Amino acid sequence: MSNSDPIQLVECPRDAMQGWKHFIPTETKIAYLQELLNVGFHTLDFGSFVSAKAIPQMADTHEVIQHLQLPPTTGDRQPTKLLAIIANRRGAEEATKYNSINCLGFPFSVSPTFQQRNTNSTIAESLVRVAEIQELCESHGKELVIYISMAFGNPYGDPYNEDVVFDWISKISALNITTISLADTVGLANPEQVYRMTSYVIKQLPGHTVGVHLHSTAQNWKEKIDAALAAGCIRFDGALKGIGGCPMANDELVGNMNSEWMIPYFKSISRQGPLNEEALERAVNLAAEIFV
Repeated sequence: MSNSDPIQLVECPRDAMQGWKHFIPTETKIAYLQELLNVGFHTLDFGSFVSAKAIPQMADTHEVIQHLQLPPTTGDRQPTKLLAIIANRRGAEEATKYNSINCLGFPFSVSPTFQQRNTNSTIAESLVRVAEIQELCESHGKELVIYISMAFGNPYGDPYNEDVVFDWISKISALNITTISLADTVGLANPEQVYRMTSYVIKQLPGHTVGVHLHSTAQNWKEKIDAALAAGCIRFDGALKGIGGCPMANDELVGNMNSEWMIPYFKSISRQGPLNEEALERAVNLAAEIFV
């Protein structure tokens, strides 16, 4: 991959919806997700197979997935990959039942406090889970994407530096996992830190896809994107309207990187692949109705 490759844009409606203040009707979720599929994002983080008690908004993911239709391949635009978040083997077993799901995403935090909050396990226990889930993925033809939560620091005072992060990433990489996304879970990162950590991991893991899942206000979003681009990153997560954040963090959250900022910016620097602009407009309008 080079600095001229098209951006792999990952749209994350699951992240936007999971902490929303009221339950979004299943049929509304399906309509919204279908429009996002029609847009032609590289990947759609559409739902999660986690405890309904912990994340009630995602309790209907089983029903939602059965109603989504992947648009056919047209020209140079490949079908969007569907990604579901899981936190343990049980969730992975549920997700792997669906042929239409291409990727499973596991949140692996380098902050012991947050890992316990988010997946009810220690970091070491989570690595064991990752190994089990990777075996499931390999036997079912799925790709496992690891999100490194708190990759740019944490608000809990847990030990943090680049070596701590890469030590765990190296253990994950040894499991033949080749897609890793660095997550700024509570919006702590500044552009210099984004560049330093992202470039460090990319240089250490040639042949891997290293992405960023950034959260940002309107003040410095472009600086963070530019920092990741300069580091050689081509995979970026975002969400329309900049909604979202992990409700398990129990902190005031900075929203997701707004896809409506990233899409025209990547297009202006000739890094954005073809998208269905009409479907995007419809999805933006739906998002404005849902997230009010």
